[in-house]
Amino acid sequence: MASPGKKAFALRLDPALYAALERAAAADLRSVNAEVEVLLREALARRGVKVEAGEPARRGRPPKDGD
Repeated sequence: MASPGKKAFALRLDPALYAALERAAAADLRSVNAEVEVLLREALARRGVKVEAGEPARRGRPPKDGD
C-alpha cells in the first residue's frame, strides 16, 4: 500500500532489468521501490530537471496511545 503523498502505479519491466534493480537495491540496502526512486531522481538531475524533495519516510514503530 502506498503511503500518503506517494503515487502508486503499475510498472512492467523486463525480468533481467528487474533482477539488476534487485541486485543494486540490495547492495545499497534499499527496497527495489526506493532504488527506482533514487535512479529516477539521478537521471532527472542529469537532465537538469529539478524535483523537490518529498517528506522523508517515517521510521520505527508508531507511538503508543497516550505517549
